Amino acid sequence: MLSLLRPLLAVCLYLLLPGAQGRFPGYSNGFHYQDISNGNGNGNGNGEIYFNGIRLHVESPQSSVSATRGSSVTLPCHYHYEPELTTPRRTRVKWSWLPANTVTAPASPEALARETEVMVAMGNRHRSYGSFQGRVRLRRSAPGDMSLVINELQLNDTGRYRCEVIDGLEDESVTVELELRGVVFPYYSQKGRYHFNFFGAQQACQDQDATLATFEQLFAAWEEGLDWCNAGWLADGTVQYPITVPRDGCGGVDLAPGLRSYGQRHRLLHNYDAFCFSASVKGTVYFLMHPTRLNFTEAVQACASDGSQIAKVGQLYAAWRLMGLDRCDAGWLADESVRYPITKARANCGPPEPGVRSFGFPPLYLKFGVYCYRLLF
Repeated sequence: MLSLLRPLLAVCLYLLLPGAQGRFPGYSNGFHYQDISNGNGNGNGNGEIYFNGIRLHVESPQSSVSATRGSSVTLPCHYHYEPELTTPRRTRVKWSWLPANTVTAPASPEALARETEVMVAMGNRHRSYGSFQGRVRLRRSAPGDMSLVINELQLNDTGRYRCEVIDGLEDESVTVELELRGVVFPYYSQKGRYHFNFFGAQQACQDQDATLATFEQLFAAWEEGLDWCNAGWLADGTVQYPITVPRDGCGGVDLAPGLRSYGQRHRLLHNYDAFCFSASVKGTVYFLMHPTRLNFTEAVQACASDGSQIAKVGQLYAAWRLMGLDRCDAGWLADESVRYPITKARANCGPPEPGVRSFGFPPLYLKFGVYCYRLLF
């Protein structure tokens, strides 16, 4: 709000000066304005404002940062003055966040209105907010360093972070995108294809230790070869699907490879599948060595007896993609599906490409192995 009001304040202050009516000089945000029109040698005596004060610069050497779930990450932000100050000024820094599913154009007023405060600091005093409480701090490794350190990264921490340095009526800001390294996977209901409205898709991904994928995450997955001919919800409420090999029934052979989009759909009334995003897990996923094959109930109990719990789909995908889990044995997962991960394709282990193979949702009495998840402390 301060940034929006500042130009209006500058106009009002200028128009109050003698001889200023009818003229409005250009200005650059970040200058301290001085009325030096009194003929002291710095002005022309006609009430004009000269921009010869101190300029505040806020910069980041990185426009985006990627990290792994559960780790710590530093979002760089530094400020300095030109010319350099001989005595320090009292400044305030505010970090705010726009979640990945709401990121729009950087200059969008709507985006600024949706930003959530992460931390505010002045001198040695600071305060953090919401889910960031107790997880954030300023690095302060050198004068002017206002870099934000986030600990215990969560799936929902992705998005655009704004570092705003405020000095009196002047402020400057810079943004840094935070991305998590992970994997996108398509997910559908036990009832079959196209049974999730938007909120059902959100819940389905959450149940599998994942979140709805963003457009950027799905686009990156498509660039890496994801090809899926069923439309699914994304975090922004659009419905899309990735095609690397154009074919009939998937937009047609005449369309170039890319993301096919249905655009925004009604979040309650329209049903599709989901594209979920899972990042690295804090524990380990493993195929349980058991003397016999197991039905679903036995599989759940076998993991519990081994000091673990039956793995979720998102955990299996993360272990396959980020930890190289490779196992040519079909096993039960928590959603009652049967899958297995292949990083090195070979005979009798499905298609020639790496991936997580799926048997769908077979009857619960059938016998398979089981994938377990054990949390590491």
